[in-house]
Amino acid sequence: MRLKTSIWVAAYLRRCQTEGVFGAIRKKGAEEAGAVFVKVALMDGNAMLYAPAPQTVYDDSRPAERLFVPMAQQPVSEPSIEERLTKELRFDPDAWIVETEDRAGRHFLDLAKS
Repeated sequence: MRLKTSIWVAAYLRRCQTEGVFGAIRKKGAEEAGAVFVKVALMDGNAMLYAPAPQTVYDDSRPAERLFVPMAQQPVSEPSIEERLTKELRFDPDAWIVETEDRAGRHFLDLAKS
């Protein structure tokens, strides 16, 4: 059984905090099952964006964990990421946006295998 999104986000932010990484909810989405986008700001004008992995990466129909995929293989400018997030929110207004700041780019997410 998958955790409610609000609980998952709270646990994720706690994990960031224990690692010394600042994190905050920029946009709160649906409590039960909203999609989560994680922006990792690198503090140099660039960032990485992680999105929910597509259903095709899961073995069964009701995945228990949340997997993510990077939206780009290299850091991109923050305005580019903001543009992408605006489009995602137009498509899914129930989505969450979580932002962290870490010069090393640590994300603490489970990534889908490519």
